[in-house]
Amino acid sequence: MIKLKMVTILWRAMLLLHPGVEMPFNFAMEENHGRTRIVFMNGDERIIAEEVKVTDDSIFIKMPVFDAEIKAKILKFKDAPVRMDGNFINHARTKDNIIRFTADANQNIRFFTGGKAANADFMGKWEVHFSRNTADSSDAIGEFKQSGTAITGTFLTPTGDYRYLEGSVIDSTMNLSAFDGCHLFLFKGKMKNDGTIEGDYWSGAHWHEPFIGKKNNAYTLPDADTLMKLKKGYEGIKFSFVDTNNAKVNFPDAKYDGKVVILQIMGTWCPNCLDETNFLAPFYKANKAKGVEIIGLAFEKFPDFKKAKSNISRLKTRLNVDYPILIGCTNNKDSIARNLPMLGSIYSYPTTIFIDKKGKVRKIHTGFSGPATGIHYERWQQEFTAFVDKLLKE
Repeated sequence: MIKLKMVTILWRAMLLLHPGVEMPFNFAMEENHGRTRIVFMNGDERIIAEEVKVTDDSIFIKMPVFDAEIKAKILKFKDAPVRMDGNFINHARTKDNIIRFTADANQNIRFFTGGKAANADFMGKWEVHFSRNTADSSDAIGEFKQSGTAITGTFLTPTGDYRYLEGSVIDSTMNLSAFDGCHLFLFKGKMKNDGTIEGDYWSGAHWHEPFIGKKNNAYTLPDADTLMKLKKGYEGIKFSFVDTNNAKVNFPDAKYDGKVVILQIMGTWCPNCLDETNFLAPFYKANKAKGVEIIGLAFEKFPDFKKAKSNISRLKTRLNVDYPILIGCTNNKDSIARNLPMLGSIYSYPTTIFIDKKGKVRKIHTGFSGPATGIHYERWQQEFTAFVDKLLKE
């Protein structure tokens, strides 16, 4: 095997979502003592993939945590890599899961501006509506920072956020994208003469919808602590699932008596769940001795125990998770309603359930505002910690 001789090379990658619709992102390829790693870059976010295999003419990148990979040929000029050409493959999907991937070396531009200036100001807070007046309608808050043609930000929804978006303002159109190793987000929004935005959103090759927006500093979303309640007739949570060693775990159980229990309903395929787990893992280590327990319930895409076990084990290792993550059913509504009848269905992943020392459900929090949301994430951390401390003191 001939190893690529390099220290760091910056790349501009492109994913072909649809004919004429390309989603760019950036990554660095680093080699240190013969080991190659890929660093995906979205705004302030850095995602490191260390399971990288490089041959003389090919590269294979296995994504951290998510069940996805890039396979590509490497084209060279005078023994230096200049281009990659292959596919991004998302194994968590069965349809529209193979997307053409190309990348060019020594480029750190995301969206080419063609020398055009920014003729619109997207800075600030926006009231946003996706697929308005349709069955798929949803509401969001857009928050953006802009400096010249450079723009970053995210969209917050009642169920989560769209992570670290980065891009350019070209003339009167904002162009934003994010690639986290599995999820592909592309937004294009044109500012109209009246100051409103009309645009399009693509998620991978499987989803596209329009959106509209207007500046509105007073706009708010529904309270995430009020969107979900236990169904009438139920007073607590009860379940029986297996862990990754196929050992049955029941709740309630004597080992949880007198403890504050946080139930994390999640999936290894879910980006907001990953963000929440990044918070919960160190929180558990710091608070376990105080009487806090966390149980993860993973609802995966496929009813394959071996695959679920592998995905959960990779997540636990990668994020240094000490609390148990059980293998639930698949993430379809009928299966969840059958196994967790007190909830009926799951409105969002993650869903976080707070259970007091007496086994009573005290709060159900829907969704998660991750670190890309800035002050919203900081506020969530403060509220989370304060509420758990309150339950511990009771």
